[in-house]
Amino acid sequence: MDIRTDFPMLATGIIYFDNGATTFKPKMVIDSIVDYYSNYCSNAHRGDYNISLKTDMMYESARKKVKEFINAKNLEEIVFTSGATESLNMIAYSYFRNVLSEGDEVLLTKSEHASNILPWFRLKEEKNIEIKYIDLDENYRVTTENILKKITDKTKLISLAHVTNVVGDIRDIKTISKIAHEHGILVCVDASQSVPHMKVDVQDLDCDFLVFSGHKMCGPTGIGVLYAKIEYLEQFVPYNLGGGMNATFLNNGEVEYKSLPHRLEAGTPNIAGAIGLGAAVDYLSGLDMNLIHEYEMKLRKYLVKKLKENDKIEIYNENGDTGIVAFNIKNVFSQDTAIYLNDYNICVRAGNHCAKILKEEINIKNTCRVSLYFYNTKEELDKLISVLEDCDSLYNQIL
Repeated sequence: MDIRTDFPMLATGIIYFDNGATTFKPKMVIDSIVDYYSNYCSNAHRGDYNISLKTDMMYESARKKVKEFINAKNLEEIVFTSGATESLNMIAYSYFRNVLSEGDEVLLTKSEHASNILPWFRLKEEKNIEIKYIDLDENYRVTTENILKKITDKTKLISLAHVTNVVGDIRDIKTISKIAHEHGILVCVDASQSVPHMKVDVQDLDCDFLVFSGHKMCGPTGIGVLYAKIEYLEQFVPYNLGGGMNATFLNNGEVEYKSLPHRLEAGTPNIAGAIGLGAAVDYLSGLDMNLIHEYEMKLRKYLVKKLKENDKIEIYNENGDTGIVAFNIKNVFSQDTAIYLNDYNICVRAGNHCAKILKEEINIKNTCRVSLYFYNTKEELDKLISVLEDCDSLYNQIL
């Protein structure tokens, strides 16, 4: 069976290599959302009538599916958010704002996404904490040696992407967690680029916090997950207050919050998004996540080999661990390359990819990025390679 037939967008003939930004949705995900809006549209945790009770069941069923997908220990450790960005902000403001003190250190790298940098910048302003960057090696990787060099008795948190969205390196989170915990340090993981592409087991990784977005794993936009070990999640101070998250409140200001995870999900949730995410988990669970990664690496190896044969192409992460390839046509602005490829119905990402300080490591501000997924094919890569071989056409257009 051709798995590509599951994805209506692929029937348009488009060649889509921007899966790091968002992925296409299989029909079963689309159908699950249409089914909700068409057949039992109602609010969650609000009604005592049949369609509302079904909504409750489907919403909480999605939470259970996510819990099992990442092997969380407790169902209460799964909080639905609008995406990884909100999840990281919640970790920063609902937890670390209340436990960090002046002079405490947070370790990051310069290859992190903005969502895993800017919240810590704000805490630096508010709490006068220190932000330190773990040095990257010659292949822009994080090594345990460089982590150990940065750790001091003031280090309270290491916050890293599991897979970075430009370099595409896989961090050894399990080892990093072991080192961190030996020093009394917590570990936060941005798994936006790993959960969709490989098996992620939070108990095996032993990270303290982990976040990801539904839309990067065949699910809808506007839904994401915050995972945290229960002992830390219990200490979160809700920063969204309103309906659904309180058990009661009185006119004298007394408020009693609901139990986890609902006290961190104020207001009407993204019900359709959660149901769609549950369907996406079902879809991916029907595949072998390890085989997905292996297949993407085969495509990557082929693409890099062919790009290296073109002396007009410069590759910035030749030795990456995932289906992410960052490149430029020499002397051509990355957005011009992307616009040129669009003429051939080929979609790539161009820019800094929300990793604006990575330029200090790779010495280039903007790149073109190919990010592969399991529905991409060698034939699609051949089309990209063929178009890039005709660089003279591009030079004629822009020069």
